[in-house]
Amino acid sequence: MLRNYWTLLSLGSSGSKPDLIHRIEIGEAELWIRDAEGPRVNSGSESPLSVFKMNNGEIKRKRSAYHAAFKLKVVEYAEANNNCAAAREFCINEKQVREWRKNKTTLEDMPRSKKKCPTRCASFPELEKDLNNWIVECQQNGYIVTRTGIRLRALHMSKDDKYKSVNPSMFVASAGWCTRFMNRHGLCLCQRSKIAQKLPRDLEDKIKSFQRFIIKYRKECAFELSQIGNMDETPVTFDLPSNRMVTSVGEKTVLIKTSGHEKIYFTVVLSCLANGSKLPPVVVFKRKTLPKNMKFPAGIIVRAHKKGWMDESGTIEWLEKVWNKRPGALCKKPAMLIWDMFRTHKTDEVKNLAKNMKTTLAIIPGGLTSVLQPLDVCLNKPFKNRLRKMWSEWMCSGMAKLTKGGNLMKPEINLVAQWIKDAWVSIPSEMVEKSFRKCCISNALDESEDDVIFDDDTREAANEKESESEDDTANIYDEDNAGAAVTEAEFNELLGESETNSDFEGF
Repeated sequence: MLRNYWTLLSLGSSGSKPDLIHRIEIGEAELWIRDAEGPRVNSGSESPLSVFKMNNGEIKRKRSAYHAAFKLKVVEYAEANNNCAAAREFCINEKQVREWRKNKTTLEDMPRSKKKCPTRCASFPELEKDLNNWIVECQQNGYIVTRTGIRLRALHMSKDDKYKSVNPSMFVASAGWCTRFMNRHGLCLCQRSKIAQKLPRDLEDKIKSFQRFIIKYRKECAFELSQIGNMDETPVTFDLPSNRMVTSVGEKTVLIKTSGHEKIYFTVVLSCLANGSKLPPVVVFKRKTLPKNMKFPAGIIVRAHKKGWMDESGTIEWLEKVWNKRPGALCKKPAMLIWDMFRTHKTDEVKNLAKNMKTTLAIIPGGLTSVLQPLDVCLNKPFKNRLRKMWSEWMCSGMAKLTKGGNLMKPEINLVAQWIKDAWVSIPSEMVEKSFRKCCISNALDESEDDVIFDDDTREAANEKESESEDDTANIYDEDNAGAAVTEAEFNELLGESETNSDFEGF
C-alpha cells in the first residue's frame, strides 16, 4: 500500500497521505502517466514507466525492459543520493536499483541502446581464444570450418596439458556451448543457396495412383520385405565442400580451398531393400578405362564410362551383378524394384531382363522422387554427409598431392571408392527400413503403420534441429554447457545439409 502511495505521488497526484491511501483502498484513485519533464529523467523516446492499472484496489505494472543508458542514469543518481531516492525519482523498484549498481561494470561495457545483459563469460577463456585463432587460420587457408569441426577441435584441445584448468572429464562440447562460443566471438553460419525440386500440380493424384499400384501388387504377389528394393543413381563430385560453414559475422565472401574438381562428376549407384539390407554400391567414373595396376576395395563395383553416368549396358550389368545377387534371388522369389523414370530404366531389354528375374518394376512418376523414392527421401543426404566428412578430413590432413604447378590434385579413384564403401556401410539398417515406410512402400497392409509418414525423427533430422547441422567423443560435462553429453557415434551424424531431389529425373 505504501508503495502505491509513493507511486501516486511520483505521478503528480495531490492530496494528503490518508486521503490518497483511502482512495486506493476503495478503488477510486485515477492513475495516469505524464511525460517525464522538469527534474524527471527520460531514457529516450520511451518513458521508463509502464502502464499502470487499477485492479480491485491494487496497482499493477507491466514488466518493462530498460536501456543500458537509462540504467546507468539510475545508478549515477543512486550513488549521489541513495537507492530509495533513485527508485522514487525514476518510478522503479528499489531491488532493480540494487541489481544495477552491482552490475555497473557490465552495464558500462554494454552498448547504450541494448537492453539485455550480455551472455556470461566463458568458463575456459584460454581454450576459446586459441580455438578462435585456429578458426581464423583455417579461414585464411581456405579450409571449411563447421560446427562439428569446432566441437571436435575443442574436445581435442581440452586434453592438452596447456589447458590444465579444463578437466576433459568435465567438459562437453555440446551444441549449446558451440552456439554461445560463436556468439562470443562474432561467428555465424553461412549457407550456399540451392533450388529444390519443383513438385507437379497433380501431386496428390500421382501419389495415390503410385501407392495403389504398390498395394495392388503387394497383395497379389505377397512380396517379402527382403524382395522389395529401391535403386537410384546420384551424381557426386571429387570435391565435396560443405554448403554450411562458420565465418565471421558480416562476411560476404568466404574462401574455400579445394582441388578445383568440384564440377567434375561421377555417378554412384545405391540400392537397398525394405528389410534394411544394403546392396553393394556401384561407382561409374568419367574415363575410358580403369588403371590396370590399381586395386579397389572389395564390396564395391567400379566401372568406367566416357561420360561418367549409367547407360543401358550399365543398368543391365547392375541387374545381373547386384540385383540378381541379392538374398533370395537364386530361389526366383517374386520381387519388386522401385526406381525413377531415367530412360535406361524403361528400355525393352531392361524390362525383359527384369521379367525373367520375376521382378515387377515400379517406376516413380516424374517429379515425385523427392516424395516417393526412399533413397532420395532419407538416405542420399546422410550418405553424402559422410562422404563430405571424409573429404574434409582428407583435405585438412595434408595428404593431398600437388601437381608440378603447385596445385592440389584430386583424390585417387581407389580412395574415393573406399570412401563410398565406408559411407554406405555406415548407414544404419533402421534408417533404411524407415525410408521405405516413410514412402508408404513397405507399410503393413492392415494400415497399422500409416502414421509413419508423418514422423520426422530420423537421426539425421534430429541432428539438424540442434543446429545445425548440425555436431564426437566421450561423455563429458561443462558448467557452460546446456546440452546433453554425446558419444562419438552421435557426433559423426551432426554434419550436412538437406538433399531430396533426384538428379537423374527426366533424362
